[in-house]
Amino acid sequence: MGLIPIGTLVSAKDALQLLPRVIPLGFECFSITFWQDLGGQDLKETAARIREILDPAGLPVSCISIFSNPLTDDPAGQQAIRAWEALIDAASLFGTDLVTGFTGRIPDVPIDKCMPRFGEVFRPLAKRAADRGVRLAFENCNMGGTWQRGTWNIAHGPAAWEMMFQEVPDGNVGLQWEPCHQMVALVDPVPQLRKWAKKVFSVHGKDATIAWDVVRESGIYGNRPFAWHRTPGFEDSNWADLITILMMNGYPGTIDIEGYHDPVYRGDLEWTGQARGLQYLKEARGGTPIPGGDKI
Repeated sequence: MGLIPIGTLVSAKDALQLLPRVIPLGFECFSITFWQDLGGQDLKETAARIREILDPAGLPVSCISIFSNPLTDDPAGQQAIRAWEALIDAASLFGTDLVTGFTGRIPDVPIDKCMPRFGEVFRPLAKRAADRGVRLAFENCNMGGTWQRGTWNIAHGPAAWEMMFQEVPDGNVGLQWEPCHQMVALVDPVPQLRKWAKKVFSVHGKDATIAWDVVRESGIYGNRPFAWHRTPGFEDSNWADLITILMMNGYPGTIDIEGYHDPVYRGDLEWTGQARGLQYLKEARGGTPIPGGDKI
């Protein structure tokens, strides 16, 4: 087993311009993302042009992602389902076997009441994926929702995951996990990852800083912010612990930094922060591989 590759998320609409500029920073893979729909892109052409950039450098696409709501019973929901289908069919063109995204949600309906619709949508998608040797993974961002109400995603945490994997028990369906969404909910990510590591297919490199003094003084419903999404290297979690858990469980995936969230390293400092996050995560995983192992 080798060290976990460290990459970053790149929007499909920006990939052709951005990839040549950030490859020299030392990223080892790239997650290609779409927001809500495919933006009219020809996936065959997009995949070919991205691979023309990445293949000479020996850099893979870790996954392709669609962040949308396929559970709504309207044209937007149908379009989101078609986007999942298209990405499943195109995954091999990008050189990946992993498609990720939001589960979606019936707007403002409790999570448990959304489960029948989740199964109705994702059982056929899971079969379509399995027939093509593709895995599916769900990002666990709550997108401002709660158990009772929300508009984007039901894959918030363990109670929802238990129900989801009962509705869609296929072995090619799992999680796209990150510690940030646990931290901002005041959940310790370490024991959660230890329990769920076997179901984690993809990890987003994003974390959080918690202002515990604010929590103790004002709680979480006051007028003072108590948590900030952070780039790895500037946050509260111990990534050496998280990576150790992943490796002890034979994690086969990557860690892809999800940028554009840090309150400090943004704008002109975006790639300064991401470059620091990249080096930090490489150090946390054990540095650079040394050929030879115990035979050196």
